[in-house]
Amino acid sequence: MDRLSAEQLKGAAETSNAALAQLSPRIQWLESFVTEDKTFCLYLAEDEAVIQEHARISGFPANRITRVGGVIDPTTAAG
Repeated sequence: MDRLSAEQLKGAAETSNAALAQLSPRIQWLESFVTEDKTFCLYLAEDEAVIQEHARISGFPANRITRVGGVIDPTTAAG
């Protein structure tokens, strides 16, 4: 798969933002990680259903939704 251009990423963000505006305040997009063949998106959402609704409105697939139960980073070791 070819890398997405800056213009394609901009368009994807615009499409996502338009869907999010319809669903606010039930969902907030934090960031996405774009790999060669997948995109991983992080949301603050009231439930899985609103993520599925975002996917439906935006036209982006949500093939797998995983609830994050905790977060660690390098500072956790100092804890």
